[in-house]
Amino acid sequence: MTIPTPGIRLDWRFRLQSACGVERRPWQNRVFQVEELLMAGKLRLALLMVAVALASAACSYPVAALDIGEAAPDWSGAVGVDDKQHGLSDYADAKLVVLVFTCNHCPVAKAYEERLIALQDDYKAKGVQVVAVNVNNLPADRLDKMKERAAAKGFNFPYLYDATQKMGRDYGATCTPHAFVLGKARKIVYMGAIDDSMNADKVKKDYLRDALDALLDGKDPPEAKTRQFGCSIKWD
Repeated sequence: MTIPTPGIRLDWRFRLQSACGVERRPWQNRVFQVEELLMAGKLRLALLMVAVALASAACSYPVAALDIGEAAPDWSGAVGVDDKQHGLSDYADAKLVVLVFTCNHCPVAKAYEERLIALQDDYKAKGVQVVAVNVNNLPADRLDKMKERAAAKGFNFPYLYDATQKMGRDYGATCTPHAFVLGKARKIVYMGAIDDSMNADKVKKDYLRDALDALLDGKDPPEAKTRQFGCSIKWD
C-alpha cells in the first residue's frame, strides 16, 4: 500500500499533489482514495470487534457464583420508583419471580423494555411477577431518572434502585439486562438472557418465556442457564 509523504494532500478535484507540484494521474488518485477508505474501514471494524469482545468478556464473569438450584439471595429495603421500600418477601404469593437487572442508559436494556412489559402482561394472571432492579449509580441511572423512564414507558412492574449494589453482587449480575427466575421455594431455576437477539424481529429463542412455560407446567426449563449479553454493570 502506498504511504503518502509529508506535504501531500487531496484538493477538491481529488488530485493528489506534492509540495513540489508533481501531480498524480486521476486513476492513481482514485486508487489512493480507495486504499485510504479501506484502511479506515478495517480500523473501524477492528475497533468494533475489540469493543464487542471486551463487552462479552465483561458479561462472562459474574461477581458471585450462583447456580441453578441454589437459594436466591434475600433482599429488602430497595426503593422503587413508587418511593416505597421493596423486599423479596413482598412477592411471597407469586409462583415465580422474574428478577431482571437493568438500567436506563444501556441501549440493550432499552431494547428489552417493551418485551418485559409484554411478559408481565402475559404472565401476571399465571402467578408470575416481574421485578426490575437497577444497581448502576451513573447520573442517567439514578432514581429520579428511573422515575421518568418508568412513567414514559408505562412500566407495569416494580422498578427498584439499589444504590449499594449489594443485590447485583449477591446474584452475580454482570450485564443489563440479566434475568433470574426464582421458583416457588425461591431457588434459582433459570438465569441468563431474556432471548437470543437484541432485535425483537430477529428472536429465534425465547429463553425466558420457554423457561416460564416449562416451570408453570411443572417441568424443568429446556435451557436453565444461558449466556446473558448487554452493557456491563458499572460497579463503584
